[in-house]
Amino acid sequence: MTTYIYETIPENPDETPEVFEWKQRMTDPALTCHPGTGQPVRRVISGGLGYLQKGKAQAPAQASCGSGCGCHA
Repeated sequence: MTTYIYETIPENPDETPEVFEWKQRMTDPALTCHPGTGQPVRRVISGGLGYLQKGKAQAPAQASCGSGCGCHA
């Protein structure tokens, strides 16, 4: 199961949203209301984990975006 971050959507723009975590399957639909209070919520998009592989990067065989673009020295 994946842990998602949600925040409440306050009626008053001066209110601070409540941020909470919720575990659910990736195939489950996103929550639309707080499970405890029923207040509307939205899913927060945040950074995740990436996969880095140690080694040599290879450029594409023919990388060109056209004359005058400035990407070639």
